[in-house]
Amino acid sequence: MHRLIQYFFVVSLLLQFSCESISSKNSKLKNLESATLNTQETILKKSDQNSIKILTWNIQNLGRTKNAEEIIEIAEILRNFDLVAIQEVAAKDPAGAQAVAKIVDELNRMGSKWDYQISNPTKSPSVYMSERYAILWKTSKVSILEKAYLDKDLEDKCFREPFIGKFKLKKGNTPFYVVNFHSRKHNDHPEEEIKFLKDYPKRLNTNNIFIVGDFNLNERHKVWDDLYSLGFKSAVKNKKTTLKMSCKNGVYLNHSIDNIYYTSAEVKFVNSDHLDFVKTCDNLKNARMLSDHLPVFLECIID
Repeated sequence: MHRLIQYFFVVSLLLQFSCESISSKNSKLKNLESATLNTQETILKKSDQNSIKILTWNIQNLGRTKNAEEIIEIAEILRNFDLVAIQEVAAKDPAGAQAVAKIVDELNRMGSKWDYQISNPTKSPSVYMSERYAILWKTSKVSILEKAYLDKDLEDKCFREPFIGKFKLKKGNTPFYVVNFHSRKHNDHPEEEIKFLKDYPKRLNTNNIFIVGDFNLNERHKVWDDLYSLGFKSAVKNKKTTLKMSCKNGVYLNHSIDNIYYTSAEVKFVNSDHLDFVKTCDNLKNARMLSDHLPVFLECIID
């Protein structure tokens, strides 16, 4: 009888601990969701109904590392945009592609129809560097004109060759390209890859190009000067887009390395920013479960 009482006591403690853990996790997720919703409301207030909202996000190691709740939270962050470019989709097994499909499935449950294309694994020097890219778009706003592809011409020049898609707005006639790119790490000299991006206007025979992604160096680096001389601009300036491991003195942002480059002659600028879904140090740990990067967006009108 004594052992039976001890058994029920232990079980009750375990149940209490489990409930408290779930409650704590749900509370933290709600805090993160609140920060996300506040940020989204700010964007929507500034939005132009005739514009396109393009977002780029390095979603750290997108694959088995994301649970169902995190997939939903990622979808919540993406839902109010029209075209989304994702970097760092896991390529070692099918889990990366499956995670993208789950995000799109959640987006489709949120009121708008989405479609997507995902790249093959990049032809990288090792399997540990290889990744997939993904491009997602809202079908009521954007049409894809041809199958997106990895840039074979840069296979031997980049650790992860860019992924290129050709699109147009549903209510427009002007095609545009999205070049989705994740450069090599900062200490591996990403400028040795980025220098080839200036060739895209000539290679694609248009200036209607959005070069998006994680470039591992900021927009002030001299490697961008050739692209700037062609009329390109960076969507954000002096905006930190990576998350620190820990918060110190209220600071949780680190480097300015994610961006969108576009030609101002071809599009009318409406709005741009990094999308800070963290907001407070209390949210940092849970935010890093989604990614160690913030998304960056550009809202514009394509002429």
